[in-house]
Amino acid sequence: MTKTKTTYTEENVIGFINSYVDNDLKKADSFRLIELMQKWSGSEPKMWGPTIIGFGNYHYKYASGHEGDAPVLGFSPRKTAFSLYVYSETERSKILLADLGKFKMGKACIYVKKLSDINITALQELSIESIKYINEHHECSCRIKQTN
Repeated sequence: MTKTKTTYTEENVIGFINSYVDNDLKKADSFRLIELMQKWSGSEPKMWGPTIIGFGNYHYKYASGHEGDAPVLGFSPRKTAFSLYVYSETERSKILLADLGKFKMGKACIYVKKLSDINITALQELSIESIKYINEHHECSCRIKQTN
C-alpha cells in the first residue's frame, strides 16, 4: 500500500512560511489564514507533509481500505494560488460556495489567488460546516475542541 505524503511533521510553521513564501501579500495572507483557522478549529497550526499547514486531525478510512490521518482544516500557500482544505461535500457547503467569491474548485480543495478575492465570512461558514461533517463521520480532535 502506498504511504501518503500528507503526514504530520515537526517542521516549524512560521519558518516554513518565511522560507517558502516569497511574495509579501501571500505571506501576510498566510499569517491571516493561520489566525483564522486556529480560531475556527481551536487547534494550533502544524505542518503536514512538506507544504500543508493543518489544524487538528482526524482519521479516515475509505471503502477501498485506504486509510490515514489528515488535518481537520488546512491550507498550502502554493506558488500560483492558495489551496484551502476546508470543504466537505454537504448540501450546506454547496450553497455556501455561491457566496465565497473568486475561486476554483479542485477535487479536495478550493484554490484562491488571495484572501481579498473571497468572502471571509463564507470561508468561516464552510470551515465550520467541514468541522461538523468530520466530527460526525470520523474520529477527530474536533470532538474535544469544537466550540461552534
